Amino acid sequence: MQYKATSIEDYINQVPDNRKAVLRQLCDVVKHHLPDGFEETIQYGMIAYVVPHRLYPAGYHCSPQEPLPFACIASQKNAINFYHSGLYAFPEIHQWFVNEYPKHSKYKIDMGKSCVRFKRINDIPFELIGTLCEKITVSQWIKIYESNIKKK
Repeated sequence: MQYKATSIEDYINQVPDNRKAVLRQLCDVVKHHLPDGFEETIQYGMIAYVVPHRLYPAGYHCSPQEPLPFACIASQKNAINFYHSGLYAFPEIHQWFVNEYPKHSKYKIDMGKSCVRFKRINDIPFELIGTLCEKITVSQWIKIYESNIKKK
């Protein structure tokens, strides 16, 4: 489900009541742990953490008027999803996360290439998400994006 939100608070106000506090907590963890330079916004109908145009004027190659995406939080039909580009772009971070996850949750990880799906919203490993968010700086993300992802 995609929400038509214009702000983070607007997004959270549109989700089911049982998810509001969890989404606020997840946003707080991400904001607190992301290195300086990333900004919180709404992008593609999700809560997003991006590299703003003031730091990366070229923007996202698929849509240059959009800032460079890095991480997103989405309330979907069956889960709260956390998307983190570093899980896809940095194999060593992906492996670290997969290895650490069982230490923080009693449930099996439900994960795609860059997406972690939390179907049990009361079992989100906030501490692990915070540590993950600290692992990549804006400059590291731009460098890996330009060398591996951006179409030249």
